Amino acid sequence: MLQIDGSQGEGGGQILRSALSLSLLTKTPFRIANIRAGRKRPGILRQHFVCVEAAQTIGDAEVQGLDMCSTELVVQPRTLTGGAHTFALGGAGSTTRVFHTVLLQLLLGTSIPSTLRFEGGTHNPMAPPVDFLEASFLALLARMLPADTGVDVSFGRHGFYPAGGGAWSATVRPARSLGRLDLLERGAIVEQRALAIVSQIPRRVAERELDALAATLGWDREACRPRSIIDPRGPGNVLLATVQSEHVTEVFVGFGQRGVRSEDVAAGVAAEVTRYLAAGVPVFEHLADQLLLPLALGAGGSFRTVRPTDHARTQAEILEAFLGAKVRFEEEADDVWRVEVSGAGSQVG
Repeated sequence: MLQIDGSQGEGGGQILRSALSLSLLTKTPFRIANIRAGRKRPGILRQHFVCVEAAQTIGDAEVQGLDMCSTELVVQPRTLTGGAHTFALGGAGSTTRVFHTVLLQLLLGTSIPSTLRFEGGTHNPMAPPVDFLEASFLALLARMLPADTGVDVSFGRHGFYPAGGGAWSATVRPARSLGRLDLLERGAIVEQRALAIVSQIPRRVAERELDALAATLGWDREACRPRSIIDPRGPGNVLLATVQSEHVTEVFVGFGQRGVRSEDVAAGVAAEVTRYLAAGVPVFEHLADQLLLPLALGAGGSFRTVRPTDHARTQAEILEAFLGAKVRFEEEADDVWRVEVSGAGSQVG
């Protein structure tokens, strides 16, 4: 049985989620201790609980020690099963984190399509929103898949922190294998745009965010649009800046918070966009974290990105533990790195 230390690297929930994905795909039992030891509130919280439940459901996994706040689990995977599943977080916990936990198992380890429905948080800090998932991550994953396979997303309603209440669904058409992805250049910029969404918050908040963002980045203000959510479940505000290039689309995200000026929200997003454009790389840090797993499970690949995060380096350790896959980080210039991932697709299933 594989032993995983949840305090290694950045010590967050990604270690548990990645271990669940890899365990079910490779049918490798594991024990994980010190779950989320690097966080202020260690142990399993609601969204991690649902991630484990989701793995139990689709992988018929036997799990020992699952409880709220538990710091140790034993997982024994059995048989993966596709079909229709609903995962309700009952609050604003990240639905996209749960999606990432089960996606590749259903895509590579089953033979029938799956329909997944998620209820909970769709736009909350510390997790990728559905907009990023669809425009950035899934768009690149599609390049690694054979024709007539892949993932289709249907968005229902927004769920902001702390109220939640969002809903969306995804249809997964199994591929059984992933090809290689090399993404070393982003190509010419095709479009730069922004969207500021407000829920139960005055529209002028969105307008101020967009004014500040457009002024800082020199973007066309007409390409920066506000949107007020009708029939909201709770208050919330998100600012999304999109840079669409020939070979990749990146989405940069900022969230409004009580006591934080609109201009400061915009400044945070603008700083990330500026860093990305200055580096000249195709992949920003959050997308880099998410690409490692499918590349390692498939035929491998490479990409250029900014300085790798602790998340990325920790992910590399988990991939080597389960797959023997090697991830090489090479610095090419200031804040420009090349990442090479060896594929281990033959070990899956």
